[in-house]
Amino acid sequence: MTGEKDTASSAPAHERSSAKDTQWEEMAGRLMIPLDYPDASQAREMIGKLRGIPCYMKVGMQLFYAAGPDFVRELKDNGYSVFLDVKMHDIPNTVKGGAQSVTALGVDMFNVHAAGGSAMMKAALEGVELAIAQNPALKRPLVIAVTQLTSTSQSVMNGEIGIPGEVPDTVVRYAQLAAAAGLDGVVASPQEAAAISAACGSGFRTVTPGIRPSGSSLDDQSRVMTPGQAIRQGSHFLVIGRPITAAPDPRQAAENIIKEMILA
Repeated sequence: MTGEKDTASSAPAHERSSAKDTQWEEMAGRLMIPLDYPDASQAREMIGKLRGIPCYMKVGMQLFYAAGPDFVRELKDNGYSVFLDVKMHDIPNTVKGGAQSVTALGVDMFNVHAAGGSAMMKAALEGVELAIAQNPALKRPLVIAVTQLTSTSQSVMNGEIGIPGEVPDTVVRYAQLAAAAGLDGVVASPQEAAAISAACGSGFRTVTPGIRPSGSSLDDQSRVMTPGQAIRQGSHFLVIGRPITAAPDPRQAAENIIKEMILA
């Protein structure tokens, strides 16, 4: 309306710049980049291309089995938040021990399979508490559960895994099981983020793979969204790999995705 000032545009330039920087860092911190490499040297090369972007680094089975705990410590020493994506799924006592070890390592997040059941998920939390009791200086990691892999279609879930019904219903049921066990969130497709939030509360975190910028290849993902769509659906963290790591300019690709997240 004529005569009214826009509060944001009338703020001092340094305040607007500071607000933008804060928003950029917040969204960058919600971006998780998978270091899916067979050795630490290739992972370091990608990290160098992304230097200055305060994103999460996701270390999965391939790199963790090859480079081990020392590489995770290296990431932490360089100031990165680390999501250790090893999807624990075993008897409760074994998962308890694994959770204790990765908590002692200093990771910021790790995951277990919700299909392991309530006792197993609670055992993971017990392992976390044991590690912190031994070293109170440790930061408590977020513990999240895998619901259904984003590569799992309904035909695979029904016909091969043997779970009847619709994928979203199964995902929400697993999310509720994880929440009841005391976990902090789940890994799920962005297509299920809103339903998970409705069932488990907005503070229950959703970590969403299956994010593809417009025009990107789906690769091996079945249930996908763009970064902007995922943020609007309530995703807390976006896992985005090949659209960044396979791009001619990974840093620019990451910057573009962060901008899309901000505009969502």
